[in-house]
Amino acid sequence: TGTGSDIRLKENIVKVGKALSGLNIYEWNYKSAPNSRYRGVMAQEVLTLFPEAVVKAFDGFLGVRYDLIDVDMELVK
Repeated sequence: TGTGSDIRLKENIVKVGKALSGLNIYEWNYKSAPNSRYRGVMAQEVLTLFPEAVVKAFDGFLGVRYDLIDVDMELVK
């Protein structure tokens, strides 16, 4: 399974860096959890560089297998 990294699930997205692989790194909060900030990637961008690391969930949203890319998903606050 992949972590819910679909841009459609997120808001207040801010680019904060770039990984060696070329993936952009962002901070955001999930629409369903507005009081927590996370750092990681957007599934739609990962799809263009590492399609093997993107999975489609039963609900149609995209997830990322972070074990296949050079970025970790982190809880910022």
